[in-house]
Amino acid sequence: MANKHQRVASLIQKNISDIILFEMKSPLMKLVSVNYCTVTNDYSYAKIYVSHLKESETDKVVEALNKSKGLIRSLLSKKMDIYKVPELQFYKDDTYEKGQRIEAIIADINKK
Repeated sequence: MANKHQRVASLIQKNISDIILFEMKSPLMKLVSVNYCTVTNDYSYAKIYVSHLKESETDKVVEALNKSKGLIRSLLSKKMDIYKVPELQFYKDDTYEKGQRIEAIIADINKK
């Protein structure tokens, strides 16, 4: 069952990435990458983690995506052949920032 969840999450991630890149008209969306997607056990909710090439624009992108999540969900339902298309919620992916903090901590420890 875990493999099915991973496959569905991967398909949602790929299709949402395509929708954002090719079907969203805003020039702000052209530099967005969909990094990770999680789906609940009953496929009713999906959390999508996104980032923008310019880190200062990521919050604007997340806000814009959450405003247009209905459109994205309807486009997603046309691309996917699943019974229930999940409700979408977009979040800022801060994995890179966490990695930078960890590297800084390690560098400080190595200096001592």
